[in-house]
Amino acid sequence: MTPTQAPEKKEQEIITPSSPNWSDRISHLPTGERYLYQLFSLIKEGNLTVINPAGKVFHFGRTDILPALRLRVRNPGTYDRVLAFGALGFGEAYMEGWWDEENDNLIELLGLFYRSNVYAKANQRVTIPLLFKVVTQRLRTLPTQIQNSRKNVQYHYDLGNDFYQLFLDPTLTYSCGYRIEETDSIEQMQLQKYELICKKLALKPGESLIDIGCGWGGMLIYAAENYGVTGTGITLSDEQAALAKERIKAKGLSDKIKIEIADYREIKGQYDKFVSIGMFEHVGKGSFATFMEKTSELLTPNGVGLLHSIVTQSNERNGAWSAKYIFPGGYAPQFHELTEELWKAKLPIAHCENLKPHYAETMKLWAENFTQNKEKIASLGAIYDEKFLRMWYLYLQSFEASFRYGSLHVYQLLFYKGKQWKLDYPLKFS
Repeated sequence: MTPTQAPEKKEQEIITPSSPNWSDRISHLPTGERYLYQLFSLIKEGNLTVINPAGKVFHFGRTDILPALRLRVRNPGTYDRVLAFGALGFGEAYMEGWWDEENDNLIELLGLFYRSNVYAKANQRVTIPLLFKVVTQRLRTLPTQIQNSRKNVQYHYDLGNDFYQLFLDPTLTYSCGYRIEETDSIEQMQLQKYELICKKLALKPGESLIDIGCGWGGMLIYAAENYGVTGTGITLSDEQAALAKERIKAKGLSDKIKIEIADYREIKGQYDKFVSIGMFEHVGKGSFATFMEKTSELLTPNGVGLLHSIVTQSNERNGAWSAKYIFPGGYAPQFHELTEELWKAKLPIAHCENLKPHYAETMKLWAENFTQNKEKIASLGAIYDEKFLRMWYLYLQSFEASFRYGSLHVYQLLFYKGKQWKLDYPLKFS
């Protein structure tokens, strides 16, 4: 080497499951790190590079597949979290800033885990710490008691209207939209969803509509303005109810729509039409029958209703991370549970539609809004700190991944009360 030549930079070795002596090489790693790489060895049709805290580089899958994902683990504690608590620990480590996807592409990273069965394998590992944590969380959030339902709803929905206004659309709709064109905005998707529901219910001027879990009143406002119905909205969130009433008053609809803060089990009266959008996931398995019986009670003879609910194909109804940080008390039903309980309540199903890809697109647009407004959200108060922002971004991205690649679906079930579904009832909805 001449004095003017710089020493050649040695290319960093990339360790893969096909490297010589792979098992021996990872056998010297800490138990948690070794366990994670064993999970990642399931990745065949993907492209994942992992850089550990010591700077060692591992690769899983194929290098010729896009996107090329890069998981950088900053804190070695990540591995023990995953070993002890599975997906819950992985999510908590992200909240703490212990790992990142270098291009902030969480949706594809999580999607890769779904497609490669990494999540399923991780969840099969039941450790004593994980079991204790999950059971403790379940005991804290019994969803069948009215007081717990109120507490669970307020935990999520009373974060502040200013917060939700920064990532939802102007209708303040916090449920799956309905995309018709690729260029549809999130507001268009939500209005199209409302229109679809109104057509399915065949709303007519002068009819009465009850909305269980009405949110900020978007469905009722749309139905009153466009179909001339009167309506009652039910929510357990003080924040939602206050703003819903303001929005209804501003629209000049206070004589047509009223909002009540109550549990669905406390509602009296009968209505021509019934709707519940994105609320059934909070009812709890022990109350499925109660909800359907109350629905039948609230409908007039020959009344019609629509239930819009997230449904899961998985035996895990609400992941441990989501149950702890996002939806305490949440319990996604399986499809057969919806149909069985409707039949038992003598509410035959007239039409069924799965909006799974629509919810993936909805989540994507919410996450884009959330990212664009992170600084404004952070300025709302001390609770919206970096850990909170990372938690909510992970929630939006992980749910998009589950709707796009995983076991989550969202169904609209149209049903009726009575023995006859009349042929003059609309059969085409869009």
